[in-house]
Amino acid sequence: MPANGLPMKLDSDDFELFGIPRRFAQDRQQLDRRWRELQAEVHPDRFATAAAAGQRVAMQWAVRVNEAYQRLKDPLRRAAYLCELQGAPIDAENNTAMPAGFLVEQMEWREALDEATTAERVEALSAQVADHRSGALARLASLIDERRDYSAAAQEVRALMFVERFLNDVEQRIEALTP
Repeated sequence: MPANGLPMKLDSDDFELFGIPRRFAQDRQQLDRRWRELQAEVHPDRFATAAAAGQRVAMQWAVRVNEAYQRLKDPLRRAAYLCELQGAPIDAENNTAMPAGFLVEQMEWREALDEATTAERVEALSAQVADHRSGALARLASLIDERRDYSAAAQEVRALMFVERFLNDVEQRIEALTP
């Protein structure tokens, strides 16, 4: 199926598929616009009158474009994908090693969450962890786009995966404490 007159390949990486540079920093508006353009080209409704095989291919393309978009729009997933493309797999299930300082910080956050009895205290913890997340995303941008240190970026991604899960726990706690 053509994309802007150029043939697309199902096995293109997400960046090639979207026609954007292979880097961490991305313009979200440009990414959203490109997703809408690609969806307009490959949406199965455009092929409703095509033969069954053509409809299946259109569905494959729509799924492929959506999967790529989901990966590219999420900074953590995009960073993990870039690391994997550069031969530094995240392997979070098997590689759980973290710097000691990070583990101590995680334990302190967990204790603070366990001890927080008001939504205000949990929200303050949420802000602290969100600041940590912002700093980690900035470090990822530097590690990937400037230093091209994908091994270090993979370690940062693994740490950020813990932070994301903790932020979800914090949000659940806020919801439980908010009337």
